[in-house]
Amino acid sequence: MAREAEASRILIFGGTGYIGKHMVRASVSLGHPTCIYARPAGPATRPSNLNLRREFHSIGVHIIEGELEEHEKIVAALKKVDIVISALAYPQVLDQLKIIDAIIAAGNIKRFVPSDFGCEEDKIKALPPFEEFLEKKRKIRRAIEAAGIPFTFVTANCFATYFVDVLLHPHDPSDEIVVYGNGEAKAVLNYEEDIGKYTIKVANDPRACNRVVTYRPEPNIISQHQLISLWEEKTGRSFKRVYVPEEDLVKLSQTLPPPENIPVSILHSIFVKGDLMSYEIIEDDLEASRMYAEMQLTTVGQVLDIFLTDPPEPARAAFV
Repeated sequence: MAREAEASRILIFGGTGYIGKHMVRASVSLGHPTCIYARPAGPATRPSNLNLRREFHSIGVHIIEGELEEHEKIVAALKKVDIVISALAYPQVLDQLKIIDAIIAAGNIKRFVPSDFGCEEDKIKALPPFEEFLEKKRKIRRAIEAAGIPFTFVTANCFATYFVDVLLHPHDPSDEIVVYGNGEAKAVLNYEEDIGKYTIKVANDPRACNRVVTYRPEPNIISQHQLISLWEEKTGRSFKRVYVPEEDLVKLSQTLPPPENIPVSILHSIFVKGDLMSYEIIEDDLEASRMYAEMQLTTVGQVLDIFLTDPPEPARAAFV
């Protein structure tokens, strides 16, 4: 069978990480030969990471162990695949320059999706600590474009279960919930499994080649006040809303030491300024839920149901 008629072979960097694991599972479920490039397992490897590797082995994922500094090993791995997806965490954003160098050397990659799964950095400007992070992501975008590598840039907006935990603290018995700003700014909360599926789809979609795809389904556009009210409705509880004014977040972004100043700057951008909804999605733009209307979408309300029936363990983002 000709290669063009076969499913694309996908290599995922960061495939054992928070969002990467969802992409790996989605890739396999959608019929793609899938491999991940991961650091070698050792005594310091967390049990959850080892369990994930065993799960991946059991579903046919090929795990290539190596460091990002091993250029020849990465090039050799790339020569065996068609599509590369990076799900590396914040501290490794600029390490993607090494992946770009390897893609150039390999010369066969049909699509690269960099680790860009948040806000649309080319359309917003944030407080300095977050802006510094966004500038690193912009640097990766510009390097990909300059190299002429076929790409898809993904604006996935908020990881729903992560931010539900941050905003609502559903594991906490307290009857107080913190509201950032006035609570009216709209954000976009997308379920992590859906982000994984959308990403595999756009990576293989000719329409998304050399384009930005935004994940902004209408049911997942929600304000803090709406989210809290929905949680009250589902739990039968009533919460006191404790407001943190914008000026307090700005001051914290200026006075907290790095990297503690980054999360407050992100909260300011998303939930005070409303940066995720600060620009229009016009007809010619690519929006995932319009592109794949047949895909069953997980709504914010359904994510809250998960917290009621099978609550996930709290996760924390790595900034160092």
